[in-house]
Amino acid sequence: MAEKIVRIGGASAFWGDSAMAAPQLVQSGKIDYLVADYLAELTMSIMARARAADPAMGYAVDFVAVTMKRLIKEIARQKIKVVTNAGGVNPSACAAAVRKIAADAGVELKIAAVLGDDLLERAGEFRAAGMTEMYTGEPLPAKLMSMNAYLGAVPIAAALAAGADVVITGRAVDSAITLGPLMHEFGWRADELDRMAAGSLAGHIIECGAQATGGLFTDWEAVPGWDNIGYPVIECRADGSFVVTKPPGTGGIVTRGTVSEQLVYEIGDPQAYMLPDVTCDFTAVRIEEVGENRVQVSGAKGHPPTGTYKVSTTYQDGWRATVQLTIAGIDAIGKAKKTADAILTRVRRMYQMLNMGDFRETHVEVVGAESMYGPNSRVSAAREVQLRMAVKHDERQPLELFCREIAQAGTSMSPGTTGSGGGRQKPAPLVRLFSSLVAKDQVPVSIDLGDGVGKPVAIPTAGGFDRAKLPKVEAKAGAVPAGPTVTVPLVRIAWGRSGDKGNTANIGLIARKPEYLAVIRAQVTPEAVQRYMAHAVKGRVERFDMPGPGGVNFLLHEALGGGGMNSLRNDPLGKAFAQMLMDLPVQVPKAWGLAA
Repeated sequence: MAEKIVRIGGASAFWGDSAMAAPQLVQSGKIDYLVADYLAELTMSIMARARAADPAMGYAVDFVAVTMKRLIKEIARQKIKVVTNAGGVNPSACAAAVRKIAADAGVELKIAAVLGDDLLERAGEFRAAGMTEMYTGEPLPAKLMSMNAYLGAVPIAAALAAGADVVITGRAVDSAITLGPLMHEFGWRADELDRMAAGSLAGHIIECGAQATGGLFTDWEAVPGWDNIGYPVIECRADGSFVVTKPPGTGGIVTRGTVSEQLVYEIGDPQAYMLPDVTCDFTAVRIEEVGENRVQVSGAKGHPPTGTYKVSTTYQDGWRATVQLTIAGIDAIGKAKKTADAILTRVRRMYQMLNMGDFRETHVEVVGAESMYGPNSRVSAAREVQLRMAVKHDERQPLELFCREIAQAGTSMSPGTTGSGGGRQKPAPLVRLFSSLVAKDQVPVSIDLGDGVGKPVAIPTAGGFDRAKLPKVEAKAGAVPAGPTVTVPLVRIAWGRSGDKGNTANIGLIARKPEYLAVIRAQVTPEAVQRYMAHAVKGRVERFDMPGPGGVNFLLHEALGGGGMNSLRNDPLGKAFAQMLMDLPVQVPKAWGLAA
């Protein structure tokens, strides 16, 4: 009897990913499941505002109006099951909209909604119980936009077991939309922790779409066909191992490098990657090329989860505005800096005259002058730059005045000023994230199979994870060979990818060859990273070994200017951090032949 293989295609990394992804995967004819991730904290606040304006909204409308409307007949014909968190803050409305699409198309599909993550109506209860922000200890704000627990894979598996063809969740952890199908297909129990970790890793690899198939790859010039990049397909086995590949005839590449970079994307401690269903240990993961565009992944280990859910809450905390000007000509950098100083000084003077308070925060970047690199910039002169100014204020009206005062620079400040970004910008609500924990037994979860009656789902709530009981993981990288050395940039010996967790950035590095890891560990220390990134990083830097894939992961605390929605930076999510670190000079044996 042939071994059972479950094929899952990852069609979306965020709300706004390519509309070609789902058709590409479905038309390949080689997937059993189509999964799609749509949610981020800012997305939840946008969806919450949409639901407040119309109770029938609050979900990823693209999933319904584009993906399902276009593909539902073919999905039904191929018997592909669909799992997505496109439900946002209103999974029931999303499920109802898909049911109508199915009815209009004349196909019969059982569509389920997972309910229970939305805690907004219970905010008063949690406030009275003393809920605090898990990093700062601040109390829960008075007026909230959204409040959602990160649910896991168990209710998704339950919905599939009940016969669902399409499962729509609200705020589930990204990897759960892959783990749920694997639990269902292979009969994995919630206490089979290594398999739960393996399935979570499978979900982590494909949750960001084409990032696993060459998107954002350090060696970008080696990636063909960006215009038709292949989206990831994983071929999963009952033991938890899986092969990462992509549809035939598509662009992109699947290699040890592309998959390894996705492994380290947006993780913290790789020995304790905490999810609702399991605490994952990725330090011994093996990543092996087993064919052209075929990479096998195995070796994930699991520990018990915690007894709590992480809760993501968004709220408005004042206003923000971002404006830009293009400035050209001799010493464009100097012109941009003088323009920014003049605008801020002028507006502050007007605030005083009008008895308005000062900016809460200002941030100026000269794009084209390598502002993000700080003292590591190599640009001292340029003839074309973009001045980017971002500000915060407690009130909207002062920022409206600020936005009006940008255009005058085109006639009263530096020559060569143009391109104000498509007209006058408008202030926007400053949305902040409040992260907290709530006991799992305080969050009832159910599934709605279309009959309007929520069917309760039993969720394991005991937890039990204890980081202190884990052994120390340290890579055995060996010694750096003796002899003459040469200086090369880090990119010559490592791949890297970075991402964010709140106000903390991570930079994961993977050695291109096993022998390179010794140099990385000896020279790319937390202290070296702290010095090189000091212009951006205000907190400590931690390093974690990952001997399995042959790499290290750094956590850079207080590195993102408040992080995500609260940051005024051009790169609020730390996406460019790894690329900046790739220029770090390292000494390598001359015998390696890496000198330019």
